[in-house]
Parts: sequence; structure tokens; C-alpha cells
Amino acid sequence: MDFTDRVRGALLGGALGDALGWPIEFQRLERIRERFGPDGLTDLADAGLGGQVTDDTQMTLFTAEGLLRGGRPEDLHAAYRRWFLTQRLPGPERDPDGWLAAQDFLYASRAPGNACTTGVAAAYRPAAPFGQDGPVNPGSKGCGTVMRSAPFGLLGLGPEEAFRQAAVAAQLTHGHPTGYLAAGAFAALVDRVAAGTPLRPAVDAVLAQLDAHRLGAETGDALRRAVRIAAEGPGTAEAVERVGLGWIAEECLAIAVYAALAGPDARAALVLSVNHSGDSDSTGAVCGNLVGALHGRSGLPADWCALVEGREVVLQVADDLVTAAAAAATGGDRSALDARYPRPATAPGPAAGPVPAATAAPGGPGGPERARFRPRGRA
Repeated sequence: MDFTDRVRGALLGGALGDALGWPIEFQRLERIRERFGPDGLTDLADAGLGGQVTDDTQMTLFTAEGLLRGGRPEDLHAAYRRWFLTQRLPGPERDPDGWLAAQDFLYASRAPGNACTTGVAAAYRPAAPFGQDGPVNPGSKGCGTVMRSAPFGLLGLGPEEAFRQAAVAAQLTHGHPTGYLAAGAFAALVDRVAAGTPLRPAVDAVLAQLDAHRLGAETGDALRRAVRIAAEGPGTAEAVERVGLGWIAEECLAIAVYAALAGPDARAALVLSVNHSGDSDSTGAVCGNLVGALHGRSGLPADWCALVEGREVVLQVADDLVTAAAAAATGGDRSALDARYPRPATAPGPAAGPVPAATAAPGGPGGPERARFRPRGRA
């Protein structure tokens, strides 16, 4: 399996998990079983929403765009602002800023996180040193940091740099140290797995990284709990809920790791990752990123891949990340990407001012960081 297959698997797998979990987000496990049977939702075709993706996939794609359009924190902030416009407009503007903003399917608002929306609505502020509260939403450690951070692990940066860049970018919206360190841990994990490291040694290496960081213990403890429960026996929804519910960053990451360890293949891991009483689309998306990097696109269920909304765009972004990684590694030409991802001619300063924020409200039971904006496309 080559690196391209793993990168394609990571992004498409994230979209698969997002699409599988979205129809049952905010639902209790018992309700899921009442609707779909004792094993819960086990087939994307049964979900009834046509493979729709949510803010998890949207923000992941805009993370990749920010990396491809400069890669600095300011560039990520600008990319997330372009995502925020998709949550407020009915479709692309006449002259959209870049290729990604021209994709109509991204203009759907499906319970985006409050910290993500309020964070990117604010002017750009540089990150705080690791171990200190970040400047934006300092009390928030919602899973919105983790669910968008896979692309940092798909550029061949190496696990230390992937960790650093993801944690810095997470502070654009979430200032709690656990929130941004969990994002860094996930990016480092994806980097290692995409490079071919088996999952369990990759997790152990990430734990060592977390142990070296002040205030990394919450994420480290959650990951160790996931590893311990996965070793107890076959995966179950009850075991997932012992790991957590996924609303907060470290639990979202831990559920993804648990499901990837306990599931014998990508399909089984994805099913495990969404059938619980918590943030099913985010845990599905993060697990999908992870098992896609582990098993490659060729290891994902082909029947599900055919159903995923925007899959050709997702795969194009994956291929563009591979092209950029190769160009960075060899000093090669990446001009073929410039039409889709125009880079700033000069280093911009902080964003000029805040984007007017929509009124945000809790999006569902147990989901204090979810907001519902303009609904579109939900059955």
C-alpha cells in the first residue's frame, strides 16, 4: 500500500464515518437500536440521508485548503473563514475565493460546533505557548479541534511538526490545552500511520509525545483507557461508552482509537465508532480518518464510498495533499496546484476584523458546543 492510497483513505474514510454517524448524532444508544436493530446502524445505505457529510468533513477539507494555500496559522484562519461563509450563504458566490469555496455541496449547515463558529468569527490571534490557555474560547476543549486535524498528518511533516502545527491551528477556535493537545496528538498519530507504522506502536509513540507536554495527561489518560478496554475483548457499543461519548476532544480521539483497535477491519471499526449515545458523526469522522490511513482507500467498504456526498472533491483534495508533500520533500514544482489553491503574494497581517457571528444555540442533547444555523438537505 502506498502513501497516496493511505492519504486518499484517510480523507475519504473521514467522510464515510461522518456520513454514517450524522443520522444518529444526538440519539441515545437505546433509540438507535430501536430504529436499526440490536446492532445499531451498520450500513450507510440504511442511514436515509444519502451519504450527507457535515461540518466535520467540511472543516477537514478547509484545513487541507489552508495548508495548501500557505500553511501558516493566518492561512488556516482565512480558510476557516471561507468555511464559515458556507454556513451562512445558500451557495457559492459569483466569484468564490478559491476552488473549494466553489463546491456547492459544502454549503450545508449541519449542526456546526459553537466554538468553531465563534472562534473563526473573531479576528486572528496568535496561539499561546503549549500548556497555557489559548486566546480564543479558553475554556473549550470540544471535539471540533480533533475532527478537522487529519490533514496535518497527511503532508509528510513528521509527527513532531504535525503535532505542533495542528495544536497551534486548534487554538484558532479552542483555547483549552486538552482541546488543542488532543488535536496535535491526532495529527501525529495520522502522520505515523500514514507513513506505515502499525497502529498500536503509533499510539504508544503519541502517548510518549503527550507525556512530554505539560497538561497532556487528560488526553494521555483517555488514550490509555481506550487501549486497555480494546484489549479486553471484542468491540461493543457498551465498551465505546466506557471510553467516552466524544463531545470533548480527548474522548473523541480515544473512541476513534478504541474502534480502530477493536474493529477487525475498516467497516467494523466505523460501525463501532458511531453506535453510541454521543457525538456520532465526529467520532465516526475521526475513526474514518484513522482507519483510512491504516487500511488505505482500497480497504474501505466500496459500497459506502459510492454513496458519500462530495467524494470526488474529497479525493481531489487528497491527491493535492500528496502532490504538495512530494513537492516539499523534493523541492519539486507545485505550480499545478496554484489555480485551485492561490497563495498570498505577501504575508498578510491579522485578519482585518470579525465576521458577524450568527446566533448560536445548543444543537441537541448532550452537545453543548453544537449550533444549528441555516438548515439544508436534512431529511
